[in-house]
Amino acid sequence: MVILSVDYGDVRTGIAVCDRMQMLASPVTVINQSYEPKVIAQIDGLAKKHGAERIVVGLPKNMDGSEGERAQKCKAFAERLQEATGIETVMWDERLTTVSAHRALNVTNVTGKKRKDIVDAVSAVMILEDYLASKK
Repeated sequence: MVILSVDYGDVRTGIAVCDRMQMLASPVTVINQSYEPKVIAQIDGLAKKHGAERIVVGLPKNMDGSEGERAQKCKAFAERLQEATGIETVMWDERLTTVSAHRALNVTNVTGKKRKDIVDAVSAVMILEDYLASKK
């Protein structure tokens, strides 16, 4: 099953996808768009292009496990995304994925504008890798 993951943000939304065997998660793109209907339309197109059968949306919980305003916004987005795409959409705890993505980019010496352009896609990869690991 091909799974697409989404690191939803107000300005940038990272997208990653795994192979059919669910062995490898790869970054796809970062959608630089703040208008939600356009973000959903672009994700729908990417899901169809890659043959995604499930979409995993990152759930930004607080460190104590509680859900704040941002988590509620992501849940509402995921519901609208599922409605628009017709693809099962699940939420996945994304705590510390952006921090981990920045660390990974530090190791590879990616800086400046290039980092800003890809950090959300790397975060989406980490969300998807965590989700896949939990299913094994």
